Amino acid sequence: MTSIPPVPLGLLAPELVVLAVAMVVLLADLWLPPARRGLLVVAAVAGAVAAAWLGLGLPDGVGFAGTYVRDGLTRAGQTLALAATALGLLVAPEYLRRGGLDRGEYYFLVLVAGLGAMLMAASRDLLLLFLALETLSVPLYVLAATGRGSVRSQEAGIKYFLLGAFASAFFLYGVALVYGTTGTTRLPEIGAAFSAQPVSASAAAGVGLLVIGLGFKAALVPFHTWAPDVYEGAPFPAAAFMSVVAKIGAFVALVRVFPMTLGALALHWSALLGALAVLTMVVGNLAALLQTSYKRMLAYSSIAHAGYLLVGVAVGTPQAVGAVITYLLVYAAMGTGAFAVAIALERGGAEADRIDDYAGLSARAPLLAVAGGLFMVSLAGLPPTGGFMAKLGVFLAAADAGLPGVILALVGFLTSVVSVYYYLRVAYVMFSPAPSAGVTPAQRSGVVHADATAIAPGSGTAGAAVRLHASPLLNLAVLVAAAAVIQTGILPSTVAALGAQVAALLR
Repeated sequence: MTSIPPVPLGLLAPELVVLAVAMVVLLADLWLPPARRGLLVVAAVAGAVAAAWLGLGLPDGVGFAGTYVRDGLTRAGQTLALAATALGLLVAPEYLRRGGLDRGEYYFLVLVAGLGAMLMAASRDLLLLFLALETLSVPLYVLAATGRGSVRSQEAGIKYFLLGAFASAFFLYGVALVYGTTGTTRLPEIGAAFSAQPVSASAAAGVGLLVIGLGFKAALVPFHTWAPDVYEGAPFPAAAFMSVVAKIGAFVALVRVFPMTLGALALHWSALLGALAVLTMVVGNLAALLQTSYKRMLAYSSIAHAGYLLVGVAVGTPQAVGAVITYLLVYAAMGTGAFAVAIALERGGAEADRIDDYAGLSARAPLLAVAGGLFMVSLAGLPPTGGFMAKLGVFLAAADAGLPGVILALVGFLTSVVSVYYYLRVAYVMFSPAPSAGVTPAQRSGVVHADATAIAPGSGTAGAAVRLHASPLLNLAVLVAAAAVIQTGILPSTVAALGAQVAALLR
């Protein structure tokens, strides 16, 4: 009689805590009155912090028949996913309350998506990676459509779902081709099989399909077309969260599959990833130059940053991979912070989705304008911010890897110079005088919640007379994000250990 092997639940302690908190939040929403739903966020963030604390002390190990691993990359990826989830929860309540969307299922979906990103970081098997990818993706499809009073939100959710289903099919077919060639879906065994025999056409096609599946989630060119429309249609908190957590899951998985598993075959895949990185950096930055919508500008900005991150993966050296992990942490802070500033401007159900809507922000909310300018400077990669140190780390690692890396670093530098214009344009508008009168953001953008009320010209989001008072949770999110951007720029060594523990796995 075959005995059932013990289940190492201790390895899953962080994931189990997040799952338990998600279930408690969903059930508690049935009994808590609307005025106390803010407790859901506090409970959810507390659960995420508890999970992070548990994860820091867990020993390395492999479980579940070799499909799950806890190592340096798992700890780093899960720390990033938990940080993104915590920030995503903090920025949402005020927006949801104003729009009549404050329901427990929103926080539940954010936690489940964060759980999916955590599992992607720990996946040692392509099938588990696929299940984790879907655990991340499905909640994001629903989050994009949570603006029930907006047709564009519903359209964004449907578009994201349909295109995401195609990307999942590509990924799963890639898994099938790799399995047919190697006879396994375990990543270490796949790496050993590829190293022991010439790479066949079917195996190369399978790896290419894996790149398509993960490239869609990371919004790499040419798999990026969903991002601008989905970001524009989704509610601001949902767009803020998906812009960060999807990249964390996708890039941690790319690091696991390519530099860590297929490192011996770098000559076969580094050129492909390098070409995608160049396309992504160029297209993302040039398209962002033309945008007048704040959301679409940030969407193309996120595409450009995916290109910078892919440079580190394409190079594949320990130094470059460590720089990618550090970059993800900085991007989580500055990306979420940039969206949080926009959430603070939402009034009467109308989103501030036009860059011109931010005129006069310095007069109405000086500290918020300073934070917004800081996030723009960091996204542009200017010193002394975390964005500068993150880009510098990736580019230096690429330049140290030889001529192909030098070319990638040069393209990254030139496209970063281009990005300075559209980022500093937003910062300039924030500190410029507001128009004395004008149409409201609701009239300009058409993004209005079901309970939206009219905003008088000159007194709404575009006017200078009304001072902004963000909720304590939103202020906390902006403060934490700004502090992280400053600290990683001035004292980058404080987060260097996060990337160092991943780099150590490749040495």
